[in-house]
Amino acid sequence: MFFKVPGRILDIETIASGKGVRESRRLRKLYGGRRWRKLKGTATVKLADGTMCHAEVHWYEAHGVGTRELKIKRILEIQ
Repeated sequence: MFFKVPGRILDIETIASGKGVRESRRLRKLYGGRRWRKLKGTATVKLADGTMCHAEVHWYEAHGVGTRELKIKRILEIQ
């Protein structure tokens, strides 16, 4: 699903870090970086059809690499 996050991500929490990130080996091969973290938060997102909604999003992040593989886990409210 294609979407954009036009604003800020709020209520950010770390789900996993270090060896707790199951995908860390794949992420290191694709993007580099060492200490990967999986995070979650809530944001207003704009879907491909133009619909704006409030959703819970998850993503991976590493120092020097930045945010990668942002995905919508669930839609909380359609605006």
